[in-house]
Amino acid sequence: MSALPGAVRIREVGPRDGFQNEPEVIATDDKVRLVDALARTGVPRIEITSFVRADVIPQLADAQEVLARVDVPAGVDRSVLVPNARGLDAALEVRDRFDTVSVFLSASETHNARNVNRGVAESLEGLRTVLPRAAEAGLHCEAVIATSFGCPYEGVVPEDRVMELARALAEAGATEVGFGDTTGMANPVQVQRFFTRAAQELGDRVELTAHFHNTRGQGLANAVAALQAGCTSFESSFGELGGCPVPKGATGNIATEDLVSMFEEMGVRTGVDLQAVLDAAHDVALVLGRPLGSHTLVAGPVDWRLA
Repeated sequence: MSALPGAVRIREVGPRDGFQNEPEVIATDDKVRLVDALARTGVPRIEITSFVRADVIPQLADAQEVLARVDVPAGVDRSVLVPNARGLDAALEVRDRFDTVSVFLSASETHNARNVNRGVAESLEGLRTVLPRAAEAGLHCEAVIATSFGCPYEGVVPEDRVMELARALAEAGATEVGFGDTTGMANPVQVQRFFTRAAQELGDRVELTAHFHNTRGQGLANAVAALQAGCTSFESSFGELGGCPVPKGATGNIATEDLVSMFEEMGVRTGVDLQAVLDAAHDVALVLGRPLGSHTLVAGPVDWRLA
C-alpha cells in the first residue's frame, strides 16, 4: 500500500447522474442550493446537468435555468452531459455557463440500444462530430464508456472492445475517458487488471477516470483496486444517488462522502471537506424525504479521539 498515489481528484456527478435517476423531479430552487453547496466542498468538478429531451428525462428539463442560477466559485469546473449533436447545440447556447462537456456510449450493443436506441457504431460516429465541435468551443471533453466492466444483458464485455472504443474517442477529441461500471458488475481483481492495462495503452493520450456503482456493495473495493493500479481520477455522487435507467435494480453510484472518508483514512489526499459533503447529502435526503444509501451519512466520520 506504500506505493499508492498521494492524492486523487474526486468529481461530483450527483446533480446530473443522481437527480436524473430519482423518481421525483427535484425543484429548481433545491437543485441550485445543492449545487452551490457542493461547489464549496473542495471537489474540483461538478456535473451540474444534462441537455436531454424533457419528455425523456423530465428531471433535468430545467438545465438552462439551473446553469444560469448556480454560483460556482472560480476554480471549480462546471460540467454538463450531452447525448448527441442536438444536445450540444442546446448547451452551446449557454456556453459561458460551463467548462466541460461529457459524452457517452456503451461498450455493449444491447445496453447501448436500450439506453439510446442506437448501435455502438452509430453512437461513436455521432460523437466523432460532437467532440471536435466541443473542443473548438474551448471545452474540456470527457467521454464515458458505460458497461466497461460487464453488461447486464450480454454478460462479459471484452477488454479489447473497451480499449478500442477509448482509443477511438481519444482520436475524436476526448482528453479524458471515464470507464463506467454502470450496473455494478465489476470486482477488484478485474478492476486492477483493467486499469493497469488502460494506463499502459492509453495513459499517455487521455486522463483515465473511474466511475463505479455500488449495486452489489463492491464500489469502494473497486475504487481501491483502481487506485492501486495508479488511477487518480474518480467520479462519485453525494448520498449515493444515481443508478441507471436500464435495467431494474441498477442502484446508485458510490457515495462521494464514503469515497472521501475512505481515501483520507488511507492517507490519500482528496482536498474535499468531508463534513461539507455530508451536510449536502443530509440536505438532499430531506428534499427526497427518505434515507439514502451512504454509509458515512449514517455512521458519521471516523472519530479517533479517546473517549
